[in-house]
Amino acid sequence: MNIGFIGLGNMGSPMAANLAAAGHAVTGFDLVAPCPAGVAKAATAAEAAAGRDVVITMLPNGAILRAVADEILPVMTKGAVFLDCSTVDVESARSVAARAADAGVLAMDAPVSGGVGGATAGTLTFMAGGADNAFAIAKPLFDIMGQKAVHCGPSGNGQAAKICNNMILGVTMIATCEAFALADKLGLDRAKMFDVVSTSSGYSWSMNAYCPAPGVGPQSPADNDYKPGFAAELMLKDLRLSQQAAEAVDADTPMGERAAALYAAFVDEENGKGMDFSAMLPRFEKRGRHG
Repeated sequence: MNIGFIGLGNMGSPMAANLAAAGHAVTGFDLVAPCPAGVAKAATAAEAAAGRDVVITMLPNGAILRAVADEILPVMTKGAVFLDCSTVDVESARSVAARAADAGVLAMDAPVSGGVGGATAGTLTFMAGGADNAFAIAKPLFDIMGQKAVHCGPSGNGQAAKICNNMILGVTMIATCEAFALADKLGLDRAKMFDVVSTSSGYSWSMNAYCPAPGVGPQSPADNDYKPGFAAELMLKDLRLSQQAAEAVDADTPMGERAAALYAAFVDEENGKGMDFSAMLPRFEKRGRHG
């Protein structure tokens, strides 16, 4: 396929490189980041999008997605696929999809899970929202960039799946960190707690696969001074998106709301920016019952 790729940051660059390595013709654009090997450089987003079979975007937020859509939709080929892999608010995803439909372009929102490591290895999971025919065209590209793609329904549902998943992740990580800090104060050895919880009803991905306690369970960012696998500020972004969505549809999400507030305090006031989201554990270690 002839592919345009807009947004060549930490995630977009390896994704574009994997498509090029698989034999697709990829033309890329980014305001600051260089093109990876095998990807031709365009001078503008519109140049990267014009005449392509598929245009993929990997952008920071919904406002930038809307602005890029304004630039590229007028020059995209009718029947082409506009595949947005950014994590943005559901409203932006659905608005862009509606504008794409008016322009005769097939839109699909397909945020990813798996981080930079997954993007590099081609093992991402895609959560896709959009029409069946758009998913069918994009599926071979998902297979190159990732290991799994789930068609979640109409436009916006990919974003909905991503933020619901990450709301669970944020809440369970906080609960896991709280429990380790409580275990410490109760005199319970962390390794013993892990052995119990990881095979009991409290087990979760946060505990079993990404344990926030150093030296316990499989290797995780906790064993590397909490250098990010998934940065706390990115978790905060996703939790804020979950609360924006909950507000829009009048959903009661008190745990998600509290998790967003705790990560906001951690990132904005407690030097959590640039640390892994599991670094909530040392935060709780230092705190007493009321701060």
